[in-house]
Amino acid sequence: MQLQQAPDFCCPCGGFLGWKQIRLGGKRVSRSYGDLRALGSMQSKGWAWEAPTVTYPERKTLPPKQQKPHPGTSAIEKLPPEVLDQIISNLALDVPPNGYTPRNVDLISCLLTSHTFHAATLSVLYRNMTFPHSVIFSKALNHISQYPALGTLVRRLDFSHFTSVGLGRTKQMNVEIQNLTSRTLLKCLNLLPNLKECLLQEHVEGDISVEVLQKLFLGLPNLRAVDFCGCSTQSFSTVFMEALTTGPGLPPSLPNLQRISLHECSSLSAAALETLLPRLVNLTHLDLTHTQINEAALFSIPETANVTHLSLSRCSRLQGPEMVRFLTTHPAVRDSLVYLNLMTDPTRYRILEGEDVKALLPRLPSSLRSLNLGGAKITSAHAPALLPLTKHLEELGLASADLSVQDLNSFFADSQQFNSGTESAQEEFPSTLRYLDLNKVSQITLSTIFNTGACLLLSQQSYPLQVIEFSDRLINPLKERSKGGRSSIGWTVREIGRRGWYVRDPSSCVPSQPPDDGARPWKVGARWWGMRKIPVAVGDVGGIYGHYMFKK
Repeated sequence: MQLQQAPDFCCPCGGFLGWKQIRLGGKRVSRSYGDLRALGSMQSKGWAWEAPTVTYPERKTLPPKQQKPHPGTSAIEKLPPEVLDQIISNLALDVPPNGYTPRNVDLISCLLTSHTFHAATLSVLYRNMTFPHSVIFSKALNHISQYPALGTLVRRLDFSHFTSVGLGRTKQMNVEIQNLTSRTLLKCLNLLPNLKECLLQEHVEGDISVEVLQKLFLGLPNLRAVDFCGCSTQSFSTVFMEALTTGPGLPPSLPNLQRISLHECSSLSAAALETLLPRLVNLTHLDLTHTQINEAALFSIPETANVTHLSLSRCSRLQGPEMVRFLTTHPAVRDSLVYLNLMTDPTRYRILEGEDVKALLPRLPSSLRSLNLGGAKITSAHAPALLPLTKHLEELGLASADLSVQDLNSFFADSQQFNSGTESAQEEFPSTLRYLDLNKVSQITLSTIFNTGACLLLSQQSYPLQVIEFSDRLINPLKERSKGGRSSIGWTVREIGRRGWYVRDPSSCVPSQPPDDGARPWKVGARWWGMRKIPVAVGDVGGIYGHYMFKK
């Protein structure tokens, strides 16, 4: 039987669902669909009702767009205010670049970021107000007068960088301009009820009136620190005494005032100090360098005080035995001192004689980190008493001391190498000295210090010693050696103002030791070694304070 040829085109009826939908015994077991389709595929392109297979490219699924947070809800804005304050404080500049360029540009940007940043930045921006010249002071005063709430944010009023030099004005012109006067300064203080630190200096002493001083001592209950550095005119002394004794007078105690600097206030009378010091019941920092203080004023310091920083340098009215008695018996200083400056100029006046030094050295507290005995009558007989101090001191001033090279070696040498006889438990501990003042020590010469076999000062054995202060008699030849390429390997000459140092190169230090930037809590913000002025506020050192601290 001959089969008929399948038609070229087959069209199923309208109700046809395909062979696979035919049920046989309740199961879809028919395979005819595939057979028929294969048969049809020989002569046609599949079934007519089938749509051609189209392959579409795979669509990429985009991640959902992240919505911007609502104002004030970003992660950094949700931080606690104290944390945000610490972050923004890193953008503030303690020392302005100079008196004319814009300052705190980063803080200004933060003010424009958001409401949260604006509020947090305001407290940082106005916390410490530094005035390099009178124009900035005048602008700040006008702004705070317009918005008195900003005055409540101020904690420090800083005139340490103030000067009129470079503005093309004479002193008389500044008086006529009236940007900074005793009246405007008093107006400023009246707008700062929460002021904690007021840093004044010699360039503004003409603007310090009786009313200004009474406002500082009586009208600012939160004031903790005040600095009158360099205010040495007789008019200032008169105003100071008048402020302490006239009007309402001082209260029996000033418990909040803890740090006061009268550095180089040479005209200030002993009577003024006898009036002020007994009221400082919580005193911690006291700088009386080159003042007229006497024993009566010194012993009037309350026993409740806890003095950690004390400078009696060049106080010519003090007697050596009485000074030693005060330092070794008075409860305010006997066990708490960390910084002590007793430097004098022996060509003019010497306070500590040999017997005074002998009585003082064994009774100094172990808390001491900086001791300046420059100008005292120190001889080789005192070397054994100095040795225990080198185990906890970081700064030691021995200017004009009559010490031999062997005495200095004993500070750094092993007990068997340079010390004969007895060994003490103190000698087993290494030296902690970082700074050593050897100004005008006659035994130290250029040939001596470079003979490392006999002198240990420049050797690795003196580590961690970093800075040695020399007089011009040594600094000038050392500079000449460096110009000729014959400088000591690992040591460099540094000079600033009237002082010169021989500084160890950090790369030549012991590799296992981390680099030391000189920062210490007891330095109150300073980093250099050998400071001669006590800072009363934490911050970078600059301006006139830097001059008195490191240049003079």
